[in-house]
Amino acid sequence: MMDGKPPSASHAVLSQVMLPGDANPWGNVHGGTIMKLVDSAGAIAALRHGGRRVVTLAIDSMHFLSPVHVGELVTVTARVTAVWRTSLEAAVTVEAENLMAGERRHTATAFLVYCALDEAERPTPLPPLLLETDEDRATAREAEARRRRRLESAGS
Repeated sequence: MMDGKPPSASHAVLSQVMLPGDANPWGNVHGGTIMKLVDSAGAIAALRHGGRRVVTLAIDSMHFLSPVHVGELVTVTARVTAVWRTSLEAAVTVEAENLMAGERRHTATAFLVYCALDEAERPTPLPPLLLETDEDRATAREAEARRRRRLESAGS
Protein backbone atom coordinates (compact mmCIF):
# COMPACT_ATOMS: atom_id res chain seq x y z
CA MET A 1 0.00 0.00 0.00
CA MET A 2 1.42 3.37 -1.01
CA ASP A 3 1.23 6.39 1.26
CA GLY A 4 -1.06 9.08 -0.06
CA LYS A 5 -0.05 12.67 -0.67
CA PRO A 6 -2.08 15.90 -0.48
CA PRO A 7 -2.49 18.15 -3.54
CA SER A 8 -0.17 20.70 -1.92
CA ALA A 9 2.74 18.21 -2.19
CA SER A 10 2.51 18.33 -5.98
CA HIS A 11 2.51 22.14 -6.30
CA ALA A 12 4.78 23.23 -9.16
CA VAL A 13 5.65 26.69 -10.50
CA LEU A 14 7.56 27.59 -13.66
CA SER A 15 8.38 31.18 -14.64
CA GLN A 16 9.95 32.36 -17.86
CA VAL A 17 10.38 35.71 -19.58
CA MET A 18 9.00 35.57 -23.11
CA LEU A 19 11.59 36.45 -25.76
CA PRO A 20 11.29 37.40 -29.45
CA GLY A 21 11.92 33.78 -30.49
CA ASP A 22 8.78 32.78 -28.57
CA ALA A 23 6.52 35.09 -30.58
CA ASN A 24 5.12 35.96 -33.97
CA PRO A 25 6.20 39.14 -35.84
CA TRP A 26 3.61 41.19 -33.92
CA GLY A 27 5.05 40.31 -30.51
CA ASN A 28 2.34 37.86 -29.43
CA VAL A 29 3.71 34.68 -27.87
CA HIS A 30 2.81 31.49 -29.76
CA GLY A 31 0.12 29.38 -28.13
CA GLY A 32 2.37 26.34 -28.58
CA THR A 33 5.05 27.99 -26.45
CA ILE A 34 2.52 28.46 -23.65
CA MET A 35 1.18 24.92 -24.09
CA LYS A 36 4.69 23.46 -23.73
CA LEU A 37 5.14 25.31 -20.43
CA VAL A 38 1.70 24.07 -19.31
CA ASP A 39 2.59 20.45 -20.10
CA SER A 40 5.97 20.79 -18.37
CA ALA A 41 4.44 22.21 -15.17
CA GLY A 42 1.68 19.58 -15.18
CA ALA A 43 4.25 16.80 -15.60
CA ILE A 44 6.31 18.15 -12.70
CA ALA A 45 3.21 18.10 -10.47
CA ALA A 46 2.46 14.53 -11.61
CA LEU A 47 6.06 13.45 -10.93
CA ARG A 48 5.98 15.03 -7.48
CA HIS A 49 2.83 13.12 -6.65
CA GLY A 50 3.72 9.74 -8.12
CA GLY A 51 7.48 9.69 -7.91
CA ARG A 52 7.65 7.94 -11.26
CA ARG A 53 7.79 8.70 -14.95
CA VAL A 54 4.59 9.98 -16.52
CA VAL A 55 3.29 10.52 -20.04
CA THR A 56 0.63 12.98 -21.14
CA LEU A 57 -2.65 11.29 -22.06
CA ALA A 58 -4.92 14.29 -22.60
CA ILE A 59 -5.12 18.03 -22.46
CA ASP A 60 -8.62 19.39 -22.05
CA SER A 61 -9.53 22.31 -24.22
CA MET A 62 -7.36 25.28 -23.43
CA HIS A 63 -8.74 28.77 -23.82
CA PHE A 64 -6.39 31.71 -24.11
CA LEU A 65 -8.10 34.57 -22.29
CA SER A 66 -5.63 37.25 -23.30
CA PRO A 67 -2.44 37.40 -25.35
CA VAL A 68 1.01 37.14 -23.86
CA HIS A 69 3.59 39.56 -25.23
CA VAL A 70 7.35 39.54 -25.66
CA GLY A 71 9.02 40.80 -22.49
CA GLU A 72 6.30 39.56 -20.14
CA LEU A 73 6.99 37.07 -17.38
CA VAL A 74 4.83 33.96 -17.74
CA THR A 75 4.19 32.00 -14.55
CA VAL A 76 2.63 28.56 -14.86
CA THR A 77 1.29 26.91 -11.70
CA ALA A 78 0.20 23.26 -11.47
CA ARG A 79 -1.08 20.80 -8.88
CA VAL A 80 -2.71 17.39 -8.86
CA THR A 81 -6.50 17.51 -8.54
CA ALA A 82 -7.47 13.82 -8.71
CA VAL A 83 -5.81 10.41 -8.83
CA TRP A 84 -7.22 7.22 -10.25
CA ARG A 85 -5.45 3.86 -10.39
CA THR A 86 -2.66 4.61 -12.91
CA SER A 87 -3.59 8.11 -14.05
CA LEU A 88 -4.08 11.52 -12.53
CA GLU A 89 -5.30 14.98 -13.45
CA ALA A 90 -3.31 18.17 -12.96
CA ALA A 91 -4.84 21.65 -13.05
CA VAL A 92 -2.59 24.29 -14.60
CA THR A 93 -3.03 28.06 -14.62
CA VAL A 94 -1.06 30.61 -16.61
CA GLU A 95 -0.43 34.22 -15.61
CA ALA A 96 1.38 36.90 -17.58
CA GLU A 97 3.06 39.80 -15.83
CA ASN A 98 4.18 43.09 -17.30
CA LEU A 99 7.18 43.56 -15.06
CA MET A 100 7.57 47.27 -15.86
CA ALA A 101 3.96 48.11 -15.00
CA GLY A 102 3.62 45.50 -12.24
CA GLU A 103 0.39 44.21 -13.79
CA ARG A 104 -0.57 40.53 -13.72
CA ARG A 105 -3.37 38.82 -15.56
CA HIS A 106 -4.73 35.30 -15.81
CA THR A 107 -4.22 34.19 -19.41
CA ALA A 108 -5.15 30.48 -19.51
CA THR A 109 -6.26 27.41 -17.57
CA ALA A 110 -5.96 23.78 -18.61
CA PHE A 111 -6.50 20.33 -17.16
CA LEU A 112 -4.11 17.57 -18.18
CA VAL A 113 -4.19 13.83 -17.62
CA TYR A 114 -0.99 11.84 -17.11
CA CYS A 115 -0.37 8.10 -16.85
CA ALA A 116 2.35 6.71 -14.58
CA LEU A 117 4.72 4.18 -16.13
CA ASP A 118 6.89 1.48 -14.61
CA GLU A 119 10.38 0.52 -15.80
CA ALA A 120 8.87 -1.60 -18.62
CA GLU A 121 6.79 1.42 -19.75
CA ARG A 122 3.52 -0.18 -18.60
CA PRO A 123 0.88 1.74 -16.61
CA THR A 124 1.58 1.44 -12.89
CA PRO A 125 -0.43 2.36 -9.78
CA LEU A 126 -0.16 5.79 -8.19
CA PRO A 127 -0.38 6.77 -4.53
CA PRO A 128 -3.83 8.03 -3.49
CA LEU A 129 -4.58 11.73 -3.21
CA LEU A 130 -5.25 12.86 0.36
CA LEU A 131 -8.02 15.44 0.27
CA GLU A 132 -7.43 17.64 3.30
CA THR A 133 -9.60 20.70 2.73
CA ASP A 134 -13.09 21.48 1.47
CA GLU A 135 -11.43 23.09 -1.56
CA ASP A 136 -9.47 19.87 -2.25
CA ARG A 137 -12.69 17.84 -2.08
CA ALA A 138 -14.60 20.25 -4.36
CA THR A 139 -11.73 20.26 -6.87
CA ALA A 140 -11.63 16.44 -6.85
CA ARG A 141 -15.40 16.28 -7.51
CA GLU A 142 -14.96 18.65 -10.47
CA ALA A 143 -12.09 16.45 -11.73
CA GLU A 144 -14.34 13.38 -11.55
CA ALA A 145 -16.95 15.17 -13.68
CA ARG A 146 -14.28 16.12 -16.25
CA ARG A 147 -13.08 12.49 -16.28
CA ARG A 148 -16.61 11.23 -16.99
CA ARG A 149 -16.89 13.69 -19.91
CA ARG A 150 -13.48 12.60 -21.26
CA LEU A 151 -14.42 8.93 -21.11
CA GLU A 152 -17.80 9.58 -22.74
CA SER A 153 -16.25 11.54 -25.60
CA ALA A 154 -13.54 8.89 -26.09
CA GLY A 155 -16.23 6.24 -26.50
CA SER A 156 -18.20 8.14 -29.13
